[in-house]
Amino acid sequence: MEYRRLGKSGLKVSEVSLGSWVTFSKQVDQSDAIALMRHAYDAGINFFDNAEGYEAGESEVLMGEALKKLGWGRDTYSVSSKVFWGGSRPTQKGLSRKHVTEAAHAALKRLQVDYLDLYFCHRPDVDTPIEETVWAMHNLVTQGKILYWGTSEWNARQLTEAWGVARANHLTPPTMEQPQYNLFVREKVEADYLPVYELLGLGTTIWSPLASGLLTGKYNDGIPADSRLSLPGYEWLRDQWTNEAGKAKLDKIRQLATLAGDIGISITHLALLWCLRNPHVSTVILGASKLDQLKDNLAALEHKDKLTPEVLEQIETIMANKPAAPQRH
Repeated sequence: MEYRRLGKSGLKVSEVSLGSWVTFSKQVDQSDAIALMRHAYDAGINFFDNAEGYEAGESEVLMGEALKKLGWGRDTYSVSSKVFWGGSRPTQKGLSRKHVTEAAHAALKRLQVDYLDLYFCHRPDVDTPIEETVWAMHNLVTQGKILYWGTSEWNARQLTEAWGVARANHLTPPTMEQPQYNLFVREKVEADYLPVYELLGLGTTIWSPLASGLLTGKYNDGIPADSRLSLPGYEWLRDQWTNEAGKAKLDKIRQLATLAGDIGISITHLALLWCLRNPHVSTVILGASKLDQLKDNLAALEHKDKLTPEVLEQIETIMANKPAAPQRH
């Protein structure tokens, strides 16, 4: 396992990490969570990702119980939460000072920790001034409730505004962003954020590197009954991959699988290693529901030498979706 700085911060995170979206409390019970987290930790993973919106907080409850039972030293791992979707009432959602503060306290209780290492604004909030959110995050940092704060799926303009507010008022600026990033979703990480990596010192904790499992090839011949796309409540995710555009993507996945086979690795490994090749990626969040899945994902790290410049060029030829660099004005 290798470790990368989270942007320009001093925090080092494992190049791959373990997330809990869809899996914890949905597909993973207490014993499974402990087994997955123990194996991840023993393999060198030191960052575990969560959010208040994952299974209405139950994902954090499950992870908190696992952390308690595993008994690791608090100085040996980092854990996160995200704030935005805390409930249906007006004061239970968004990025107001009230909800940002109360959601942090609730996450601490569910995760059974004294502080959050990383705390994300799960989405931008058009109803709350960015100044209010920046101040709320800064206050939590000064209180020792969180160590680093960041965003998820914000754009470069929003990030720059938050950073500017922080700098102008001598507050703690955002450290990291959590965007979706995979062979099909590239615009934010490879284009939109390019001007701000250096300016903001931005780190990224990318999610869905396997495009919700599509880049494992397991959906090439239909949707397995035990897969993420078959779960109740995730019809919106399934619909993205069963329309005409989704079918076109499946054709590319079959071509990628052939290329992966030619160089002696699986398409899963190819997709994960491709994400890791981006120097702006701090950590790739893995989402495994079974121990065998996690073990296989981690095995990708043994094949970094397989993604040669020639192979990367072949991938680009298949995908034909490289974002254009942003124009400088």
